[in-house]
Amino acid sequence: MNVLPVRGLPEIEAGDDVGALIAERIALEQGDVVVVAQKAVSKAEGRVIPLDDIDPSERARELAVDGEDPRRIEAILGEAAAIVRVRPPLLIAQTRHGFICASAGVDASNAPPGTLVLLPLDPDASAHAIRDRIRELTGAHVGVVVTDSFGRPFRMGTTDVAIGAAGIRVLDDLRGTRDRSGHELRSTQIAIADELAAAAQLVMGKADGIPAAVVRGLDVAGDGSARDLIIPEELDLFR
Repeated sequence: MNVLPVRGLPEIEAGDDVGALIAERIALEQGDVVVVAQKAVSKAEGRVIPLDDIDPSERARELAVDGEDPRRIEAILGEAAAIVRVRPPLLIAQTRHGFICASAGVDASNAPPGTLVLLPLDPDASAHAIRDRIRELTGAHVGVVVTDSFGRPFRMGTTDVAIGAAGIRVLDDLRGTRDRSGHELRSTQIAIADELAAAAQLVMGKADGIPAAVVRGLDVAGDGSARDLIIPEELDLFR
């Protein structure tokens, strides 16, 4: 397996053709997986809002402790389908997509000054659009993963995970198979899309200006969706 950074991408702006920008900068092969940071996708899709356009509610002002900007809190409340945990000014929220993450994915890092970047409206659709564009331009049938950085219960640090996917298996379901000792696996499902996202992040970095990478050499073709990675609420032990 090789993980290749896509170098030389410009600062992404609203309306940019992300698939074309990537295809112009790296020779893609059949079966490659193109991994794209959420920020690049969101910027291209115009999911950037100026702080000055946000009128914070009283609830946002109550939560904006320790010098936090209440306008950012208001943006989080607006993007959240539900608030899962609150430790002001930290909010853990469930997004409309079903993701549970800090700040409902609202982020000021790598955003133009005075703005906030929101998650794509439909990250799976974003991944499909990039995949279709790359196939149109190059003829290569690739997979696409859209990633974001999430924290994890009981683990320090963040890791990139898949919030959108197209053209890959997102899960390897090993239930019903047997391990080398002959024991039947009853619950094992491997989150392939998240592992691809984490591998790509190692060459993309958080502040290196490399918002895309290519994972090459794996047979992960399929027809999964990042929604398949969201644990059903009845199986969620943390809520």
